[in-house]
Amino acid sequence: MTKSATLEVKDGKIRQAINGFLKDLFAKKVVKAMLVPLAHPAGTNVVQALISDPANLDNADVYAPVMPVNSAKILQAMTRLTPTDRKTAVVLRPCEMRAVVELIKLKQVQPDNLIFIGIDCPGAYSVKNYPKFVSEKKTSDDFVKAGFMWADDAMLRAGCQICEYPYPLTADISIGMLGLEPGKVILQADTAQGEAALKTLGFSIDTDSDIAKKRQAALTKLAADVKERRKKFFAKTKEEIGGIEKLTKVFASCIKCQNCRQACPVCYCRECVFISPTFELESDKYLRQAEKKGGIRMPADTLLFHLTRMNHMGNSCVGCGACEEACPNDIPLLKLFQLIGSEAQELFGYVPGRNVEEPLPASAFREKEFEWIGEK
Repeated sequence: MTKSATLEVKDGKIRQAINGFLKDLFAKKVVKAMLVPLAHPAGTNVVQALISDPANLDNADVYAPVMPVNSAKILQAMTRLTPTDRKTAVVLRPCEMRAVVELIKLKQVQPDNLIFIGIDCPGAYSVKNYPKFVSEKKTSDDFVKAGFMWADDAMLRAGCQICEYPYPLTADISIGMLGLEPGKVILQADTAQGEAALKTLGFSIDTDSDIAKKRQAALTKLAADVKERRKKFFAKTKEEIGGIEKLTKVFASCIKCQNCRQACPVCYCRECVFISPTFELESDKYLRQAEKKGGIRMPADTLLFHLTRMNHMGNSCVGCGACEEACPNDIPLLKLFQLIGSEAQELFGYVPGRNVEEPLPASAFREKEFEWIGEK
């Protein structure tokens, strides 16, 4: 049963209505702190901020089409050592929430005292392109009122254009607009904690309301549309990178800066093998390799770095595109990681971030797994 409430939006001012809802969480003492996207004073970016004063919510802009950092990284930094000691709301895009779920499973995020608020996501531009959006005097209200156009807006990040789940798979409260008339917003309580919060704010909770059913019908149709779009995207990707020669060409501009590793929300190791003594070699070992092959690329092991990372976190890749966004040389990392990751996930029947109770494939034993390839 879907439990939801309608959020009143006056004069089409969606941002104002959502910010009012977030302020009420403070006013009714549901939360004492909040991690939420705030417009930067420079006006050229929107950044996650941890706030304790609700007055800051005047600058909140949860639908601004930009995501400089996957917030799962922020929650990892905040809660890996200790859980928060006060009730904190966390406003997240769907890919951020899925990454948080994966990090909870990996013991990197402690969810105690957190209330998760997810949004139906219309997508995001690159941090480099967002200033153009602002310079055209557009607002997040303009963006969401125009509709959810992942396939039609070529400026959106690649991950957004093929996002399989642009709506929350799990959250305490989901802010929903998909499938609804422009300017209509519902608040869906997906957990007992979310329902209790909405009741504390004075909302009347409906069960399986018409507006919730309309949104669910839109999500069902969206799933079929995205499946076909992803199929074409991956077929094109295989043509572009299939074979060792093409793959080597893709990574030709890699400088092994490891920005992708730093930005990836599920690349969680405290000590990466690529910055450990394993890859700290004496000069004569480099020289012997060069003599053996006639010459070696420096810095060494660029392709090995990406293949190792792909093997390590492919099952948990949520397709946020943070890796591609962080690359200084515009290597199409999202294409590679989503292609390989999605195929690995399909083999295990696993959707990263779907359910916090669902074990990671590498940690679960299934007696009849992969019998189709002759393993018994």
